[in-house]
Amino acid sequence: MEETLVIIKPDGVRQKAVGEIIARFERRGFEIKAMKQTVLEEAVVMEHYAHLKEKPFFREVVYFMISGPVVCMILEAEHGIASVRQMVGATNPQEALPGTIRADYGFISGSNVIHASDCPEAAEIEIKRFFG
Repeated sequence: MEETLVIIKPDGVRQKAVGEIIARFERRGFEIKAMKQTVLEEAVVMEHYAHLKEKPFFREVVYFMISGPVVCMILEAEHGIASVRQMVGATNPQEALPGTIRADYGFISGSNVIHASDCPEAAEIEIKRFFG
């Protein structure tokens, strides 16, 4: 069993897509180990996206992520990280396969509805960052 972090971003919450997104994970067999709705603090978002710090769009990403509530979840399943990544789809919603969360709810790369850990090491760090 493998735990991973998923964040439904402010655009997903504004679209009222939270229930459907959670239902997709549950239908796929994921167990929700923890879940909370919160407004993220700027310092936490800056730490989370530190790998983008030198990019011209970094501040936009930070402001977007603190612009409204998000839903953070720890999901668990066998091969959880790869399964979530498959369900989420490509970062750019226009490149995401039909039926993925980003293809169904995303509009542009910077507003792509959902974050998912990309490897076990990142999942461990991100779970601690958002759940203590």
